[in-house]
Amino acid sequence: MPNKGFILVFSTAIISGFSVFINKFGVAINNSDIFAFAKIALVALFIGAIILFFNKKQEFLELSKKQWLHLFLLGLIGGSIPFLLFFRGLSLTGAAQGAFIHKTLFIFVAAGAVIFLKEKVNKGFFIGGLSLLAGLMLTLKSFNLSFGWGDLLILAAVLFWSAENILAKHILKNLSGNMVAFGRMFFGAILIFVYLVLSGQSAQLLSLSWPQFGWIAITAALLLGYTLTWYNGLKLMPVSVATTILLAGLPITTLLSAINVGQVSAKNIYSGALILSGLILIMGFDRIWERIKMVKKYVRS
Repeated sequence: MPNKGFILVFSTAIISGFSVFINKFGVAINNSDIFAFAKIALVALFIGAIILFFNKKQEFLELSKKQWLHLFLLGLIGGSIPFLLFFRGLSLTGAAQGAFIHKTLFIFVAAGAVIFLKEKVNKGFFIGGLSLLAGLMLTLKSFNLSFGWGDLLILAAVLFWSAENILAKHILKNLSGNMVAFGRMFFGAILIFVYLVLSGQSAQLLSLSWPQFGWIAITAALLLGYTLTWYNGLKLMPVSVATTILLAGLPITTLLSAINVGQVSAKNIYSGALILSGLILIMGFDRIWERIKMVKKYVRS
């Protein structure tokens, strides 16, 4: 029976698969910086309301100065800079390309988790990781990815998010997933708003049209679900494994993009199969290996 952490993070992956595809349409009709701020501000507002609604305001009062500083850093390296980079990059490249680069997150996080969090990765992680990379490469070929300026911005965002996930896993030892999610989005919104003011873009917030509000509301709802499931799930499992599970969202984005252009190729199917196989190996390698050893032992006897 899958544990709660796995169910939450797998839910994050599903949300991510739809979100990356839908966000492509959202940034196409909005200033990407305004788009990022409005989404994050809405999510921060809703998460804060959720915490207060469930009578958890004591969590705010009990935060130490060090914990507030950690939440601010999360907002800086996870909730502001990378969002600006990602949505600007997404406006310059395709949804499939954006999803491909975003999903390389597991490589950087796994390296950081081993170094800074002392997490251990088993043989299944490396074998499954090769399968995941093969699936990613098939996606790359399928959509004829060329590494341009937009892709570079998304890669920079991924590096920031990798550092953020390592820090978040450390903070989650003493804080709830909802509080960490709130801190990330609250400070992220404030920092992006400061950027909008300094860059002379803040006045555009007053000229948003109703269709633009609609796209912001839809994508903010997806981001709310993503954020809440992710941090609450991350609290319950290793960050190296959690970020790997996020790859389950890539076949969804790839399929949606293929359907959008009216062509689902064999490579799309093979890519999804390789990614799912890699996830199975990573999540269940120990049990599979133990059964193989039991069979060997039985055969020899």
